[in-house]
Amino acid sequence: MPKLETQPTPGGLPLYDAARAMGIPFKKDVTPADKTFQSSGLRLHYLDWGNTNAPTVIFLHGFAQTCHSWDFTCLSLCDRYHAVSLDQRGHGDSEWAPNGNYTLDAYVADLSAFIAHLGAKRPILVGLSMGGRNAFVHAARHLDAVSALAIVEAAPVWEAAGSDKVRRFVETVDNLDSPDDFVTHLLELYPMRTRQQLRGSVVRNLKHLPNGKWTWKYDRVLRTPGRNAKPSPKEVAQLWGYLESLACPTLVVRGARSDTISEATAVEMTRRIPNARLAIVPNAGHLVPGDNPTGFLTVLNDFLNSSSSGRRKVIGNWEAPPL
Repeated sequence: MPKLETQPTPGGLPLYDAARAMGIPFKKDVTPADKTFQSSGLRLHYLDWGNTNAPTVIFLHGFAQTCHSWDFTCLSLCDRYHAVSLDQRGHGDSEWAPNGNYTLDAYVADLSAFIAHLGAKRPILVGLSMGGRNAFVHAARHLDAVSALAIVEAAPVWEAAGSDKVRRFVETVDNLDSPDDFVTHLLELYPMRTRQQLRGSVVRNLKHLPNGKWTWKYDRVLRTPGRNAKPSPKEVAQLWGYLESLACPTLVVRGARSDTISEATAVEMTRRIPNARLAIVPNAGHLVPGDNPTGFLTVLNDFLNSSSSGRRKVIGNWEAPPL
């Protein structure tokens, strides 16, 4: 099983050097353990950053990403929390669903199995995009099983510009000659990143094929044109209902430059979730933890501290400082 990139790759930096270069605060050079568990007959992979006696925080990546999306965040938090990041089914080093079952219900069932596997009592859930949707639906279906929730760039409705751009990319940019070719395409999607930063993350989301080409490390079925359609009005209404039923303190995070989740939608989410606050992270688009990792850590730490201190009413808005 592939190990965490702690050694330099051509054009990239090892994790700890990259974290220091980005100004990520962390106590020591922790290497997470690669672990697996079974859910509905699938072997799912996750990274366990240790400190198992501390409160558990489960991190869920977005569509077409992997558990490594959270490396900077977990590295920074693992001295105070039991940080674990899951490769959701069909992604990263987790198995692909042989029947192509990548439904919302399947993802949420996997999360329930993961929490049971960890033996975590009322964990904190942090999810980005698809992972944020999976997290808030699980929290709504298990009201007493989650102690706090951070929904990062996920909502019942998405802006067409951002979602269509990502959809076109994953459906067309597939087999390329090298990781640097993927980086060149990604720079068009994420102009706030440097080439070096993108290369450090993309190499963990690719696999080398026998023919010498490189491709994404997630199920090709997920890249099928038309598969990632917009939710129906009925599904949108259901997702709003889940948000309105949440019982735990909730942080809604939006990137200030996001073209995927509008500010109006983020504000509406904060209004309709019973105990929520909104964080706007500057210098960040849709992929907030990667675009501005220090800004994201600022708002997440503030939220975690306020939630653990017993201050249950956390409604309000604030902005993270810029890089």
